[in-house]
Amino acid sequence: MVETTRQFCTFFLDDHFFGVNAHQVQEVIRYQEMTQVPLTPASVAGLINLRGQIVTALDMRARLGYSNRTEEKLPMNVVIRSDDGAVSLLVDRIGDVIDVNTEDYESLPDTLQGPARDYVEGAYKLDNQLLLVLNTTEVVQDVHSS
Repeated sequence: MVETTRQFCTFFLDDHFFGVNAHQVQEVIRYQEMTQVPLTPASVAGLINLRGQIVTALDMRARLGYSNRTEEKLPMNVVIRSDDGAVSLLVDRIGDVIDVNTEDYESLPDTLQGPARDYVEGAYKLDNQLLLVLNTTEVVQDVHSS
C-alpha cells in the first residue's frame, strides 16, 4: 500500500515554517539550561540534561545561517532521535503536528539560499505557507564527532 500522507512535527525560525518527520521526534520541551562546551562549532549551543540523558543542543538559527536569537526570547527544544542518540534542535517556536498529502511534495525551492539549502530536502505547499522539510540526518551528521 502506498503511503499518501506524511506526518511532521513543525516549528518556526523567524517566519519560516519547518518540519521534521514526526516519527523521529522523541519529545518537545520548553527551554532547558545548557552547559556550554568549549571548542565546538557555533551551531552547538551546549549540552542539556534530559532526565539523566545528556543531549547535544543544536542552535538551528546558527545551523541554517539565520541571525542570532534575541536574548529575551528563549528557544524551544525539539528532541529528535538520531543514529548516535538524541539531539535537541533549538527553535524559535513550536508549531503543530500535521499530516500532509505526499502529492503536494516539491523539490527544494530555488529561492532557498545559504546553509539552509544543505539541510532542507524539499517542501510541501500548504494552503497559506510553505513547509520546509529538514533532513535530520544531514543536520546532525557532524555533531557527535565535534
